Amino acid sequence: MLIRFNKPFNVLSQFTDKSVLASSRKTLSEFVDVPKVYPAGRLDRDSEGLLLLTDDGALQARIADPKAKMPKVYFAQVEGEPSDLALDALRTGVKLNDGPTKPAKAVRVDEPVWLWPRNPPIRVRKSVPDCWIKLTLTEGRNRQVRRMTAHVGHPTLRLIRYSIGDWTIKNLPPAAFEVV
Repeated sequence: MLIRFNKPFNVLSQFTDKSVLASSRKTLSEFVDVPKVYPAGRLDRDSEGLLLLTDDGALQARIADPKAKMPKVYFAQVEGEPSDLALDALRTGVKLNDGPTKPAKAVRVDEPVWLWPRNPPIRVRKSVPDCWIKLTLTEGRNRQVRRMTAHVGHPTLRLIRYSIGDWTIKNLPPAAFEVV
């Protein structure tokens, strides 16, 4: 079984939270009531979008394993307006403190027409513009998109994973899931 889930902002990509903060943090159990499925990969609490869940260990490994190089598409709302030089740095790979990243596909895009409001909204500064970029990665390090955009001088304000391989969040509202 494979489930597409459109993970909302501020939800952990796990079914239980054993931390001291557990009472104040939402988990997958509040949204997905299917037994014995587990996330195939992760999506940070402050990120939104596609999270795949499965009961198939081999499929889970194939989706999550960086060696599989399954492309993941993200839409990032970033602070400022990245220059061609900044986008070229993302396209060739940037050097982070845990080593160089693989090249990413990176393009400036308009705000997605399918975008839903975020609760709470991002912080807006009147003196600093923002824009959207679309990034395609074939690796999945911890907070990688956020670290890459910050490295080129454009911190991420909002991050939405749109797709993993051929699976997308198309026609899937926030907090909804679908068995595929």
